This record gives sequence, C-alpha cells and structure tokens, in this order.
Amino acid sequence: MKNTLVLILFALLTSAAGNALAAKTILAGGCFWCMEADFEKLPGVTDVVSGFTGGTVKDPTYNGNHEGHYEAVEITYDPEKVSYRQLLDYYWRHIDPFDDGGQFCDRGHSYLSAIFVADDTERKIAEDSKRQVAVRFPDETVVTPILEATTFYPIRGEESYHQDYYRNYPIRYKLYRWNCGRDQRLEAIWGGKGGQ
Repeated sequence: MKNTLVLILFALLTSAAGNALAAKTILAGGCFWCMEADFEKLPGVTDVVSGFTGGTVKDPTYNGNHEGHYEAVEITYDPEKVSYRQLLDYYWRHIDPFDDGGQFCDRGHSYLSAIFVADDTERKIAEDSKRQVAVRFPDETVVTPILEATTFYPIRGEESYHQDYYRNYPIRYKLYRWNCGRDQRLEAIWGGKGGQ
C-alpha cells in the first residue's frame, strides 16, 4: 500500500512538473493548415492546434462567422528545448512579413500574419525579432503586427477536420500548398528551401 501511494505521488509530481515546463504561444501566418504543418516539424514543439483569435465574435467557426478573427495556431512547446525567440525566428521564415492583404493566395483579414504576446517579456522579444527582420530587409516594410493575446478558439465539432489536415489529407494539402505559392514565395524571400 505504501509503495502504491509513493508511486501515485511520484506520477502526480512528475506530471505536474512536465506541465510546468510547457509554454504556449499564438501565431497567425495565413492558412492554419500550413502553420500547423510547419510548426509540428520544429523540435521542442509538443502540440499545435488550429483555431481563431483576435476578434470579438465568440465561438467563431470556419464556415460561419469569424469576422475580425485571424486564422491562427496555438503552439505548445518545451522552453528547455526551444526558446520563445527561436519560435519567432522560425515563424518569420514561414510567413511573408511584407504582405498587408493576407498570406500567399489567401486574401483578407483572417489570413493576415500577427504575433500574439501574453506579457511584456514576450512583447520585448517579439519587437526585437521584428526589428531584426526589418534590418535584414531595409527596402521592405514589415507589416506583421505584435498584438495582445486574446481568447483562442480551437477549431472543433464538425470542423475538426481542419486539425492535422496535412496529415489526414496529405495529397489535398500538398496540392493546396503548391497552388497557393506559399513555398515559392518563402524561397524568394528567405532563400534556400523557403518554409519547408
């Protein structure tokens, strides 16, 4: 009995410690399918969820009302494996920071890029990372805003097929991504293999 209690206590403490190491951030970069696919490849990221944020409509839906919201991803990560700054450095290379009308073939407010910060520390890091992009591209204007984090609404219910879309529908996803010109534009901006 004593050994069982010790094991249960150890399991609870280990679980609590593991959760304490997890951090979350919200980023918008156009199509959440692509953002989810890109960030799930980054070591240290443990979960990426597609959804909406930034607007005032409660419980926005993809096929219904999401006016004022951004398509975004909520990223859960282990800060001992990847820092917030490293996430942002990775983020910039997966968006077009100069596009004020959407991202790639997706146009309109819900497809705009944005960094959602939870506190002053994140804001300072985000502002510094944005400055570094501006320095690298002195002839361009970085339009990606840094905004206060608001409620994140995960895609759910009948629209849950949007979660892990790139895994569940790989052929459709690859065709969409290619036809949208995302990787071609990322390569033109950042060089190398763009956002891949």
